[in-house]
Parts: sequence; C-alpha cells; structure tokens
Amino acid sequence: MVKSELINRIAGRYDSLSVKDIELSVNHILDRMSTCLGAGERIEIRGFGSFSLHYRPPRKAHNPKTGARVFTEAKYTPHFKPGKDLRDRVNQSRLHYKIQEVAEQNEQEEDQ
Repeated sequence: MVKSELINRIAGRYDSLSVKDIELSVNHILDRMSTCLGAGERIEIRGFGSFSLHYRPPRKAHNPKTGARVFTEAKYTPHFKPGKDLRDRVNQSRLHYKIQEVAEQNEQEEDQ
C-alpha cells in the first residue's frame, strides 16, 4: 500500500471527512514522525509497533562497478519493531492467504 491508497481507504471508510483533510492529517503524522526520528527520539504506537534508530558503524566496503575500496561513514538508520498485536494479526492473516516462497515469486516473474 502506498500513501495515496491509505488516504483513499480512510476516505472510503469515513464519508464525513474530506480527502484533503485526510491527506493533510496523514502528511502531518508522517512529517512529525520523521522529525522525531531525526531528533533521535523513539516512537511507540501501542498495538502497532515502535520506531527507533539503529547505529551503523563505519565499515570497509567496495564499489561493485569498479572494485575500488571505499569506507562508509557511521550513520543511524530507522528501525521498525512490530508490536505483539500486529505480529499476531499478520500471522492470523496467513491462515487465509497462501505464503509464497521466494522461488515461486521468481518463477512467476520469469514467466511474464
């Protein structure tokens, strides 16, 4: 699902809200989340999960095109840890939807 699909689904569920208001709300929430993570804060949404930053130390790497050695800088990356309710809901949905193996997906892509 992409952001526009989320906005349209919310609009379909709540007729009293305009699409513009929903779009502004979703954008505001995502902007606020980005700002908080950028400031090093942790975000927890009960029943859904938590967002935090993981430290990635500098490391030696190589450019696959040229083979040249490069050193990456230390950085923080966003990390999402799903909550128990979300994990349970996803696992429960697996009873209704078949789990596709990676090999099956590759075969389907090759056939197309």
